[in-house]
Amino acid sequence: MSEILLFHHVLGLTKGVHTFAEHLRQAGHTVHTPDLFQGQTFATLDEGIHYAEQVGFKTLEGRAVRIADELPRHLVYAGFSLGVMPAQKLAQTRTGALGALFFHGCLPPEAYGAGWPTDLPVQIHAMDADPWFAEDKEAAQVVVHSASNGHLFMYPGDKHLFTDCSLAAYDSGATSLLMERVLAFLARL
Repeated sequence: MSEILLFHHVLGLTKGVHTFAEHLRQAGHTVHTPDLFQGQTFATLDEGIHYAEQVGFKTLEGRAVRIADELPRHLVYAGFSLGVMPAQKLAQTRTGALGALFFHGCLPPEAYGAGWPTDLPVQIHAMDADPWFAEDKEAAQVVVHSASNGHLFMYPGDKHLFTDCSLAAYDSGATSLLMERVLAFLARL
């Protein structure tokens, strides 16, 4: 079983993030869900983005690194949207990464070094018409093509945070298929 460090999205550590993590735990995985927003949650993406900008993206990444430093080296790094930033940074730069799971986002691998590590397995999941993912799609394709075990899964629809059951954007069918793929990925690590 895997040990996973899972970072929340820009709305904060919502009930839906906890529920997603609990599904992974029920499958036998250890999942850490740190709160990078220190208790703050938001109703809209714009409110969450405003808060993240005020705190500073580098500050949020710094919090994530400090949390990771208290955990074992051999982790799977995962994140939802904004949470992909620290997950991707740690996956690319912290020795011992076993894999990466990115939901609703991806950054160019050059943002955290020379490129994506070829031997680091990765899955990226998003909806094909998600306007928030449109600018990330090219980076996602670069990441998965750089990895010897990389997959980009696109689901029909235009919802951004479709995996969070506490939000109106939730899509149970797409999330069920995503979870099936994630569990298969983790089983192969």
